[in-house]
Amino acid sequence: MARRIWCGWFFLSGLLSFLILYPIFLVLLTREKWFPLVFQLKKIWAHWILFSTGIRYQVEYEAPIVKGQAYMICPNHSSYLDIVLTNIAFPNYFHFMGKAELLKTPLLNIFFKRMNITVNRSSITNSHKAYKRASNDLAKGISIAIFPEATIPECSPNLTAFKNGPFKIAIDQQVPVVPITFLDNWYLFPDSINERYVVRPGLSRIIVHKPIETIGMTDEDVTNLRLQVFNLIQKTLTEKGRFDRKVGLCK
Repeated sequence: MARRIWCGWFFLSGLLSFLILYPIFLVLLTREKWFPLVFQLKKIWAHWILFSTGIRYQVEYEAPIVKGQAYMICPNHSSYLDIVLTNIAFPNYFHFMGKAELLKTPLLNIFFKRMNITVNRSSITNSHKAYKRASNDLAKGISIAIFPEATIPECSPNLTAFKNGPFKIAIDQQVPVVPITFLDNWYLFPDSINERYVVRPGLSRIIVHKPIETIGMTDEDVTNLRLQVFNLIQKTLTEKGRFDRKVGLCK
């Protein structure tokens, strides 16, 4: 019962605070030059959600993130909490790229109508459009965040196979890839239907790994780069993560 109450408070706190900020977001999203202000406001909102619900975070940076440098950000995806904490953990201004279904999400879809990027992988035309938009943003010095798993796998905290997309974009634009490992989010806020009320306060440990340079890489290096990032995050989860329940390997 306590966890159900906590779950209800988590969503209520997030919703009420968002409704307060909603008019400001709407105004700021009308002009592209104001998008960085939207990003800063989202950071404030993310901090409030965590503070009000008792979720603490600890970020370890393996190397400095250079201000003004564009990066391809590639976190593991085990919880909706990942979205909140990516906004907090990565210091540079960035845009999310996510699935087209996000346009149907009430209220939150305002971020994906102009600022963030949606992609419909079943449409070649839409995928090309999203790829072009992400490339243009990187060329402007704006980082892009993509969950390379493309979804939250049922086998979390283990990883499911990564998509090639973010690594091809990074190589084409010759920007560094920054892997991010969320060690505890699947435990604090699991996505499983059977555990939908198991939201709990606690510490989220985050490791922002050393950027991987792509200068000189070509399309022939996409697979190796994808596997390098996958193996790094999986190794970090295995060595430093928490496996408090039995989970099978992803298919």
